[in-house]
Formats: sequence, C-alpha cells, structure tokens
Amino acid sequence: MIIDDQYYDVIIVGTGAGGGTLAQKLAPSGKKILLLERGDRMALDNQNVANVDVFKKERYHAPEQWYDQAGEPFSPQTNYAVGGNTKIYGAVLMRMRSRDFDAVPHQEGIAPEWPLKYGDLEPYYTAAEKLYQVHGDVGQDPTEPDRSGDYPFPAVDHEPLIQKFVDAIAQQGLHPTSLPLSLTRQTDDPTGDSEVFGVDAALKFDHVTLKTNARVVSLHTNPSGAEIKGVQAEVDGQAILFSGHIVVLACGAVNSAALMLNSANEKHPDGLANSSDQVGRNLMRHQMTVIVERGGTNNSGKFPRSVSVNDFYWGDNDFEYPMGHIENSGGLLQDVIFAESPPLLSVLAQVMPGSGLKQLAMRSVGWWAQTGVLPDANNRVRLQTGKLRYEFTPNNTEAHDRLVYRWIETLKALERDTNAKRSAVYPRGESPTQVVGYQSGTCRMGSDSATSVLDINCRTHDIDNLYVVDSSFFPSCASVGPALTVMANALRVGDRLLEHL
Repeated sequence: MIIDDQYYDVIIVGTGAGGGTLAQKLAPSGKKILLLERGDRMALDNQNVANVDVFKKERYHAPEQWYDQAGEPFSPQTNYAVGGNTKIYGAVLMRMRSRDFDAVPHQEGIAPEWPLKYGDLEPYYTAAEKLYQVHGDVGQDPTEPDRSGDYPFPAVDHEPLIQKFVDAIAQQGLHPTSLPLSLTRQTDDPTGDSEVFGVDAALKFDHVTLKTNARVVSLHTNPSGAEIKGVQAEVDGQAILFSGHIVVLACGAVNSAALMLNSANEKHPDGLANSSDQVGRNLMRHQMTVIVERGGTNNSGKFPRSVSVNDFYWGDNDFEYPMGHIENSGGLLQDVIFAESPPLLSVLAQVMPGSGLKQLAMRSVGWWAQTGVLPDANNRVRLQTGKLRYEFTPNNTEAHDRLVYRWIETLKALERDTNAKRSAVYPRGESPTQVVGYQSGTCRMGSDSATSVLDINCRTHDIDNLYVVDSSFFPSCASVGPALTVMANALRVGDRLLEHL
C-alpha cells in the first residue's frame, strides 16, 4: 500500500449533493481539502439523454450488485461520477415543509421529530437556492413554508401542453405550482448539479484536490478508536492511504453506512460509530408511482419537469394523514427513473421498435406520485459474507395508494372538463427496487447516542473527527425529494467545521 505524503485538513468522500456542496463551502477558507470520488467525469452526451435510448438501455446502473431481502441480486440505478446522483436527477430542489421537522402522525405510526427545526435550516435553504441558481415562484403552494427571500431566478415556462394542464388543474380548485429547478442557463448543459456549482467552484482554489476513480474501501482509526487516522482507497486500482484532520462521508445513505460497517475493528467490532447498533438501520426510500396519461396531444418528449401539486400533501377530507406530492415527469424521452418503472412504455420497450416507442412517448404525459415512509429498524443496509444487503419493505402504503387514486380521479376530471380525448386506462407502476436515488436514513441524527449515529452537527457520537453529510442523517422521510435539504445541511455543517478548523 502506498502512503500519501500529504496531510489534509478535510477529506471528503463523495462529490454529490452533500460532498460537492460542502467542498464549495470550505474551499475559500484556505484549508487543504481532498475530494475522493469513486467515479470519473461524465461525458456531456451521457448527462442529458433525451431519446428513445433511455428506454432501450439500462442507463446509469452501477457496475456492481446489491442484494435485496430475498437475497436476489440487482444492479442499482445510482451514479458514480463527479457530482454523484445530481448528474442524473431532475434538478428539482424543494424545501421540506416546516411541519416535516415535527413529530407527524401517520396511519401506521409517527414520523419522529428532528433535533433541528425548519427555522434552523431556512437561512441555509436560501443560500443553497442561490448557490444552485434555483428557478421558482413563491406564493402558489399552500404548503410552502415561510421564506426569508424569493427564489434567485423566476420559474421556467411550462411546455405548452403542460400549461394547458396547469390551467385545468387550477379550475379544479387545486394549486398547481411551478417546480423549483436548478438551472445553469447554459444551452449545452442546462441542468444544475453539484459538479458545476460545488466541485468545480471548489477546484478554483489551489489547495483543493480532486482524485477520481478513487473508491474508498476502509477507514482506519487510532488505537483508542476515537479518531479516524487513515482513509484507504483504491485509486485506479492502486491501494493508497490518505490522512487528514477531519473525514466527511458523503457517499449516499447506502454506501456511507456500508463503508462504516466494512471498517469494523477491535474498538468498533460492529462497524465504526455503531455503539447504538443504528448504522445501516432505518433505511428510507420514497414510494414513487408513475401514472401515464395517454390522451395527451403530441409533444416533444424532451421538456423538463415544471409543475407540482401539494393539495394532498397533508391528506384530504377522506384521509387525515399525509398523502404526498405530485409532479409531472417531464418529457418521457428523458426521464431515467420513468424508464425503469413498469407502466406501458417501459414494458413495450422490450418488444416495440424504437420508432413506435418514440411516437407513443410523444403522445403521453407522465405524472409522479411521491409519498414518504416511516423509519423502520428492520429496513436496513448490512454486509453479509462480503455482499451488500439492501433490505427494504415499504410502509405507509395506504396513504400512497390514496394519493395515486386521488390523482387519477383528478386526471379524469380534467379530461372531462376540457373535452380532451379520454384515456380508457391510466397505466401506472411503482419505481422498482433498483431505483435507489431517493435513499435516506441509515445514520440518523439525534441527541441520544443510544438511539442515533450522528449529533445535531452530523458528527458521529463515537468518533470525534468523522462526519456524514449525505441523506444518511435524515430521522424521517418527507414526501419531497431530499436533495435541497442535503445541500442546505452541508452548508450548515460547513459553518460548524469552519469554526472547528
């Protein structure tokens, strides 16, 4: 093994929403920072796929196998590259609702209260929206939390077809709202991500180093087990040991937990920072169902997501518990998650010629229904005989089913009221196991070291210089995507690290 002769103030493992954002925050301090990224830079052609190939090929699957609770292998749809999963997300950056931070009753239990509140994160939400050049519109959404400022850029215009839906939805007494989107305003690479706004911004400083194709395989502690003294990585196939004052994991909820478990030693026999037996537990993943409306007029199939509906977020007159979030899928020729899910188009992709599939996609409109889940200690990441086990059973399912059927009824009413071509059926399907982009939990934050892994500043209770800033820290799972909350929290933790350094 090669021992790197440099000593870093901060070593960040992973360059996605958490790691890339944190690097940008710390870079102006003058501290020596090392970024270790398992993947490489993505070619522009691979970042913005917008054609029938999105159905014909398994895009963005990791070159490895995980195993589900039945022991069956699968190839996860997760992205190892500079920028992580922000290179393939829909660039939707939504704030959690203020009530999401409280103890919220659900039909099957109570989502736990966070040790910090919306007000603690609000300034960092605002800063993250500015950093990621979020385009949005305040005041349309009845669940929108209080804000200290407007979005830095106005909302993008809806596709003409989607604008017709927006107008019709409003006539139903609902509140269609422009989705907040991160955009670079560049024609060749319009989607904002943590490579552009995080990593590249950090690398403008000479004391920041990025190493790609660097897969971290183990963390080594000092003899007492109280500090991380070495970060072992395989860089282009060669074993190298790096050392630094502070180590921050930002590998994603699954891989950060797996790395900590895989680094077990005499002082931490059950995995690093795992005296609570909570590392890897409480894995959460949104319930996501795509609903296809086939009565849509011709469209390009290549437009961004742009509208959401949150009127059912906290329930409706027939159901007193939270149901979730609705947003359009964007053009079906560029939605990589939709292409994995099993409604009509994804099934026909196996047998239909490309030209026919393209025409069908360009006559359809997709909608995503998203519902949060409750933390469950039995939903977990663990290692078994060297294999990564991803064991997850959805809960809160009735709330999600109600959201799906409520939205289908809304679509039927829209077609009826606008005299549009009626859809006889609305093909729908849940995102399959391999879609893991919205993972959270596994190293949850809390004030009690017996029931949590991280303190309120995302430092592990057991190891003084080990932090985690990806979505592992989430105590609960709201119905909106986690990306903006991860970015805002990384900025917050960055302030604490700067004070410490």
